[in-house]
Amino acid sequence: MVDGRRQPRSRPETIARRRDILDAAVDIFGAKGFAGGTLQDIADQVGMTHAGILHHFGSKDQLLLEVLEHRDKTDVADIEGQHIPDGVEFFRHLVRTALLNARRAGIVQAYAVLSAESVTDGHPGREYFEGRYRTLRAEATAAFRLMCAERGITEPDTIAYAAAGILAAMDGLQVQWLLDPTDVDLARASEFAIEAIVSAVLDPRPSPLAD
Repeated sequence: MVDGRRQPRSRPETIARRRDILDAAVDIFGAKGFAGGTLQDIADQVGMTHAGILHHFGSKDQLLLEVLEHRDKTDVADIEGQHIPDGVEFFRHLVRTALLNARRAGIVQAYAVLSAESVTDGHPGREYFEGRYRTLRAEATAAFRLMCAERGITEPDTIAYAAAGILAAMDGLQVQWLLDPTDVDLARASEFAIEAIVSAVLDPRPSPLAD
């Protein structure tokens, strides 16, 4: 007798299905934001039901968090050990990330929209973005300190500003690029900003803006 019950989905199929949902969520959240994009929008894009999305991710909040985690993994996928490097290699990694971002507008758009939304009350991504920026500032600060130590340079008191400034420059350039990709070269502009800030820390000079 043939068992007419639906057979359980194999693990490879489940992984592929979850990946499809994450990719669709990136598109929807990037285009409509977390509040505006619905699970039904995502379900329609992958040919599933609303209940099917919940079966895989449990809730819209959990789906958002896994979208953000998925983005983080893609940033370090090609790095040995899947961990951001130290010292000068940290800043070279940021330059390579900007080059990669210029080829993945969907992920960049979702990140820009969700990070901006996260400052609003009750947003489920706020804790993630707070932690992400805190971690990246700490990693940039450690990279600056290592470079100073390797060069025998006394740590300047501008390191904390530089660490925050590099992240701000990269994120701000992403927004400009999303709005007008034909006029803003994301990779080159990001590289220039990173190099300029690193140089200002390692080789400080009088400000040309000073009176």
